[in-house]
Formats: sequence, C-alpha cells, structure tokens
Amino acid sequence: MSLSDTVSEIDHLSEEQRDCIEICTEAAEACEWCADACADHGEDMAECIRLCRDVADIASLHARFMARDSDYSDQLGELCADVCEACADECEQHDHDHCQLCADVLSECAESCRSMH
Repeated sequence: MSLSDTVSEIDHLSEEQRDCIEICTEAAEACEWCADACADHGEDMAECIRLCRDVADIASLHARFMARDSDYSDQLGELCADVCEACADECEQHDHDHCQLCADVLSECAESCRSMH
C-alpha cells in the first residue's frame, strides 16, 4: 500500500491535510538524502546538513500530528514552514543537484504547511 493509499483511509483528514502529510513525508525523505549527500562535500555544507536534519525531524513529526488530529498540529505546521523556508534558502545557495531538488520540495512543503490554518 502506498503512502497516499494509507493517508486516504484516515477519515478525519481534509484533502489539504492529506496532501500536506504527503509533502511533509517527501520533504523529510529529501532532506535525509540531501544531508547525507552534503556530508561528502566538506565542512562548508555544515549549515545545510543541520537544517536538513531539522526539517526531516519536524516535517515527519508534523505529518504524524496531522494523522492523529493533534491539537498542536497548527503550531507545529507554522514551525515546519519556517524551518522549510530557512533550509530551502540554504539549499538554493549550493549547486549540487540534491540541494536544488531539496529546495524545490521544501518550498512546496512550506506553502502546504502554511495553508493548514
């Protein structure tokens, strides 16, 4: 079963929330990949790695909060959007393909998280 199939079964979610869970999960995965790839490029990538790791944790947590209909999901969504934007700004400064792809996903994730309230 795919992520979208599973998410579609959670009956309390709106279509926007389902989409946000999926993009948060994608952002977390992209950031894990980007952080790992950045580790091979030296110390000048330290901030990118840190921010990607923050996004991976916060975005996956936000997806879980939405899935369980947490009262704190909106607040976490705002934080997730802020961290996604900061990380996208950092990733955009690097010419690596993984950073550019990550920045694209993060911009979409930030927009989705902000639209949740």
